[in-house]
Amino acid sequence: MTRPLPFRTVPVMAAVLVALLLVGCTAGPGTAGGPATGAPTGASTSSSTTPAPSSPQSSASAEQAAALEVSVKDKASDVAIDTQIKATVGNGTIDKVKVTHPSTGRNGKFQSLTLPGSMNDDKTAWTAAEGLDPGAKYTMELAFTGADGQQVTEKRTFRTASVSVKNEVFPSVTPLRDGTYGVAMPAIITFDTAIKDKKSIEQHLVVTSSPQQEGTWYWANDKEVRYRPKSYWKPGTTVKVSANINGVKAGKGLYGQTSRTFGFTIRKSKVVDKVDLKKSTVKVYENDKLIKTLPMSAGKEGFVTRSGTKVISEKLDSTRMTSETESVGNPEYYDLANVQYAMRVTQTGEFFHAAPWNAGNMGKRNSSHGCVGMTTDDALWLYRKNLIGDPAEFTGSKRTLDQGNGWTDWNVSWDKIKEKSALS
Repeated sequence: MTRPLPFRTVPVMAAVLVALLLVGCTAGPGTAGGPATGAPTGASTSSSTTPAPSSPQSSASAEQAAALEVSVKDKASDVAIDTQIKATVGNGTIDKVKVTHPSTGRNGKFQSLTLPGSMNDDKTAWTAAEGLDPGAKYTMELAFTGADGQQVTEKRTFRTASVSVKNEVFPSVTPLRDGTYGVAMPAIITFDTAIKDKKSIEQHLVVTSSPQQEGTWYWANDKEVRYRPKSYWKPGTTVKVSANINGVKAGKGLYGQTSRTFGFTIRKSKVVDKVDLKKSTVKVYENDKLIKTLPMSAGKEGFVTRSGTKVISEKLDSTRMTSETESVGNPEYYDLANVQYAMRVTQTGEFFHAAPWNAGNMGKRNSSHGCVGMTTDDALWLYRKNLIGDPAEFTGSKRTLDQGNGWTDWNVSWDKIKEKSALS
């Protein structure tokens, strides 16, 4: 669930305050709607009334009274934000649990945020799906029915401990928007602070795919965790990612803040670009069948294009390209204002793109500064054919692709990918 980012105040985490509250749900003999005999002091009473059962049914009715237990005491304060709210009932079923708190969004307006959670199959237990926001007042509304048929409603409140903003960890996700992507598309979560307790965070990351495929999370570095399947996604797969990290311990006094849910769909065909750097060609395969061969010119000596499996991470109708390694005045310096149909495959600036100025070398020799240049018509065709997330498999040079230089997930063996999971 995507949360607006609340404004926070300072301080310190407190220990979890847990109290189990027993609520009597039936009326005693000679009363109407009062608490059951023997109910503990301060226990909540029913919001509805029923006639007193006639003796000798009193003891049987009392045995059927629902007993509610909640993991946070009513009116508790300084509740730790990693507390997992739970409500259970004996001798009955839970009809409703709603946990909310007001939050200030980016527009400065208050809104009510609902804590997500789920009920078990027999409706005797409700468990929150994530932790809590710091420095917030929560309201908990409950309704449950005893075996005697009497429904009880209850409302309680509690406050969470404050946490300094410097101790909060916020995630950003890739892809940012739901859409259709290629078969090599990774799911990526990037944190604004290095994660110390990776295992705690990873335990709260869930990926579901249809059809189901084997896959794993792995840590690319201390701030970034990625998910990829064992093999390329099957065409047509739908993927949903839930990062339920709100209130989750991240180590060294850090806590996750703001859970995120995102998803994407894999295109209905498998499209792979196979780039032969020795032959200066791009062969495009769809569902493992060659559909087109494009002449091209890649990186020359001193600017050799890297070999390895790359993934298209950005598409630009037109962009400006300038030399990042050579200064003005150097013969190798360039500044191109309108490069068309550019598709990024490395973070350091390798692209597929139109290069009509280099047409005489296409299919014959490599003469670029590292990019794969094609005629304008061929570049447009490939631009329309490819999606973000499509793989491009480069072979033919001795220069290898550095891990992390783009979406390099497919250059690591499956066994090594699994070793990089904090849960391995």
